Amino acid sequence: MTGQTTAAHGGRTFLKIAVAVQTLSIFFQAATAGMLLSSSHDTELHHIGSPVMYGATMLYVLAAILAWRPGGGTPRPILYATGFLVLASVQVALGIAGMTTLHVPLGVLMFGLSTLALGQMLSAARRGRSSIRSS
Repeated sequence: MTGQTTAAHGGRTFLKIAVAVQTLSIFFQAATAGMLLSSSHDTELHHIGSPVMYGATMLYVLAAILAWRPGGGTPRPILYATGFLVLASVQVALGIAGMTTLHVPLGVLMFGLSTLALGQMLSAARRGRSSIRSS
């Protein structure tokens, strides 16, 4: 039983790290997009950040699957992660097509959703720790 609990805890930690990396990579993309739109800065940083953000989103999917399997909990995080992967795919396609009027608002939405997911995970972890202490 302890091994299963440890595996579930480790999976949730990996999931939190994956969402944090995704959130930071989206923030980086927003910062480089702002530089790109506000002046004639080189687009290289934004282009480099795109596959990093996409990879972070794929890491989120993997972490959600790994967190679900050991504990047998709800597969809801897999649904959220898959939704992010779909949004990231659309985001990359819009960026390649140069559709800035859709690309920028979708990026803002993705950052907000990723920040919300991270905040929910961290607050759930904090609630879990406080209930353990009060037992």
